[in-house]
Amino acid sequence: MAVDTLDFEEPVAVLLKEIEALSMLPRTEQRAGEIARLQSRADEIRGELYRMLTPWQRVQVARHPNRPYMLDYVERLFTDFQELHGDRRFADDGAIVCGTAVYKGTPILAVGHQKGRDTRMKVKRNFGYARPEGYRKALRAMKLAEKFRRAIIVFVDTPAAYPGMESEERGISEAIALNLREMAVLDVPIIVVVTGEGGSGGALGIAIGDRVMMQEFTVYSVIPPEGCAAILWRDSNRKVDATDALKITAPDLLGRGVIDSIVPEPNGGAHNDYDGAARLLDVALERALREVSALSSAERLDLRYQKFRDMGRLGLDFADASPSVPRADA
Repeated sequence: MAVDTLDFEEPVAVLLKEIEALSMLPRTEQRAGEIARLQSRADEIRGELYRMLTPWQRVQVARHPNRPYMLDYVERLFTDFQELHGDRRFADDGAIVCGTAVYKGTPILAVGHQKGRDTRMKVKRNFGYARPEGYRKALRAMKLAEKFRRAIIVFVDTPAAYPGMESEERGISEAIALNLREMAVLDVPIIVVVTGEGGSGGALGIAIGDRVMMQEFTVYSVIPPEGCAAILWRDSNRKVDATDALKITAPDLLGRGVIDSIVPEPNGGAHNDYDGAARLLDVALERALREVSALSSAERLDLRYQKFRDMGRLGLDFADASPSVPRADA
C-alpha cells in the first residue's frame, strides 16, 4: 500500500522515490536486489526516526490519513460483524459505528469512531466528528450488550465531538454526559483503545472502561494543540509548544495513570502495516479482556469507579504549595 510520508520522514521519502523509480523499470535480478537493499535501508531509517519522535510528531502520526480506522481492525480481529444503525430518536450517525461480532469465539459488541478515506466517505462519516445521535446510538447498543452479557470493545479516534449548531440544538453535552454516567455502571467488561486521536469529550463520550489502552503513536487530550495555543498565546502557530505542555502522548499519560497500557505499533507506525498493527492489538485486547472478565461484577464496577476517581491525584506536588491550595505539577 502506498503511504504518504510526513515532513519529518523526508530521509525515508527520498529512498521510497528511488524504489518507485526502479520498480517502473524492467525487472532484473540485480535491480530486485537494489530495491530490497533500499527498502531495508528505508525501514532502518524509519525505525530510528520513530524511536525519537517529539510530541508534535506523534500528533502528526496519530492524524495520518492512512492510519487504520475502526472498520479496518474489525475486519482483521472479529468475525460475524453485524452493524447496528440509528439512535431511535433522530438519525443514524456515520461517525460512530456499532455492531455485534465474535472475538475468539466470544460474542462482543464493537463500538468506535470511523473516519473516511475519500471525499464521499469523509462527508458520510463527518470526518470522525460525532453528533449527539452518534453517542445515543452507542449507548443504545451498549445497553443491548449489557442485556445479552456481551463484552464491549471500543475504538477511539476523533478530533472532537461535532461543534456545529445542530449538535447544540440536539443536546451534544447531555448526550456525552449521559454516556459517561451510564458507561460507569454498565455491568459488562469494557475495553477501550485509542487508535488515533482521542479528542476531548468527543473521545471520552465512549471511553469509560475497565481498561483504557493507547496505541504507541496516538494522542489523548482535553483540547487539540492548535486550540490550546490559540487560547493561551493567541497564536495557533505555537502548537508545538502547546503539545509539549499538554502531555498528551501515550508515555505521558501512562506515567500519570490516565491509561493502563501502551499497545506497540509496527515499525513506522500502524499506517505502514495494518496487519501487523492488528496482530499487536490482538495480543493486548485478548489479555485485557481475559483479565477483566475474570473479575466479579461487583469487583469490576468498583475498580472502574475507582480508576476514574483517582485520575488527577497522580502528579500533585504538595511540597511547594500551601496546605490549603495544592499545586498541580506542571
